[in-house]
Amino acid sequence: MNAPVNHPVPLLELDVLRTFVAIAETGSFTAASNAVFRTPSAVSMQIKKLEEMLGRSVFVRDARSVSLTSDGELLLSYARRLLALNREAVSKFVMPDISGIVRLGSPDDYGERILPNVLKRFAETHPAIAVDVVIDQSFNLRKRMANRQLDLTLLTCTDESAENGVQIVYTEPIVWAGAKGGSAHLREPLPLSIWEEGCAWRAGALKAMEKDGRDYRIAYMSAHTAGQRAAILSDLAIAPLPKSFLHGDLVELGVKDGLPKLGNYHIGMVVAPDASAPVKAAADHIRSTFDAFVEDNRA
Repeated sequence: MNAPVNHPVPLLELDVLRTFVAIAETGSFTAASNAVFRTPSAVSMQIKKLEEMLGRSVFVRDARSVSLTSDGELLLSYARRLLALNREAVSKFVMPDISGIVRLGSPDDYGERILPNVLKRFAETHPAIAVDVVIDQSFNLRKRMANRQLDLTLLTCTDESAENGVQIVYTEPIVWAGAKGGSAHLREPLPLSIWEEGCAWRAGALKAMEKDGRDYRIAYMSAHTAGQRAAILSDLAIAPLPKSFLHGDLVELGVKDGLPKLGNYHIGMVVAPDASAPVKAAADHIRSTFDAFVEDNRA
């Protein structure tokens, strides 16, 4: 008599479950991709594989929203329990005795857009470490580090401003951003929305303008990306922004629109030379997060 054939039950991948939970909580594939540091296409592929493995649909998608199916609701409860159990197990072995306070600085653009998700995951793996965050301009963050008011900080910088002591953790192209269907880029002089001296995006944009001989004027100034978006969407001006910031009604303008090409900018990290164990743990977490983000974007 033949022995029965065993069909092992497939294993749910925690990384896929993390993406699934992020979509369920945000109601958006795009928002979830930012939360888990993956591209929207990578997130879609993860969910497609998950649904193929389960043989069930877990989301109902339409043009404006994403919602859970009844099977998705059931899976969500399991996913949250599995992720919580994983965090509990890992925290027992990964630096279980480290505790303290970390004073972290970050510029506005990434402090509001990416940092909350980084800190959320850090709190899950290092629950005994408290992180106090300061959001400010990179120029001021450098001064705070020099005055020992911060333990580590993220900075936006160019090739020229990435001096010794700054570790580059992420590099991204800067592009001209305009309103979809807008005409600001056709005006003379060209209306720009930028910030004051010390802004890495401003430096590259004005250098490109001067090299190209283009006549321009500063039409709008804001230290915050929300203000920059408002100026662009109102078609008052165009602005230099990281390419990943473009979505919705923000579109990329370039050489075909009579604009000079812009270069890259960097996110750098500075860590105090006498960093404590909690500070080193936070710095390692930030490095690994950006490393994963870069690798996923290459995939």
